[in-house]
Amino acid sequence: MPTPTRLVSLSAAVLLIAGLAGCTAEPDEVAPLPTTPVVQLGGPGEPNRTLSPEEAAGLGTPTYVEEDVVFVREMLHHHSQAIEMVGYVEERAEGSDVLLLAERMDVSQTDEMTQLEKWLQTRGEPVRDPDASHDDHPADMPGVLTEAELAQLEAAEGDAFDVLFLESMIRHHEGAIQMVRELYAAGGGQESEIDAFARHVEADQGIEIARMQEMLAEREG
Repeated sequence: MPTPTRLVSLSAAVLLIAGLAGCTAEPDEVAPLPTTPVVQLGGPGEPNRTLSPEEAAGLGTPTYVEEDVVFVREMLHHHSQAIEMVGYVEERAEGSDVLLLAERMDVSQTDEMTQLEKWLQTRGEPVRDPDASHDDHPADMPGVLTEAELAQLEAAEGDAFDVLFLESMIRHHEGAIQMVRELYAAGGGQESEIDAFARHVEADQGIEIARMQEMLAEREG
């Protein structure tokens, strides 16, 4: 049986241990790493990649960058010329398939221009580059027609117009897809709205290119 002195010593030890435990700071809680796989979408032509838990935990919400603003402004110019080209169709085209295609393009690209303008305005960005002159139009933009080529298209009629329109619009669409790829290559396209729009342009215009190539082949056949 423990002696009274021994009991006092044990009690003191128990109290000391309890006091130390109470004074010890709780360790900071660390947010658990994500356990659900997070897949990062690759750019056009690039594979998707599954992020590690550490990479996924460090992801923030991407914001737009200057490359996105430039892309949106240039795409507005690009769409504007497409709508100008489509405006020639009703009076000059021969085939009903070209008329239907032009109607679809007019609706879709007009809606997309409204979407792009709203994107700029919501972010307080001017629709036009404030450093550019009023008449500045980037003639070296991928796929755009020169003034001479536009005049040639406007002067054509019937079957000749249909063929020239399809050839010109295929080139125009390919230019838009190139602009999307250049956007990602420059580090843009990470903001969710821009990413969604760019991927839509690549997919939608790719489908239209395939259809226009079929239409050309039917005429050549």
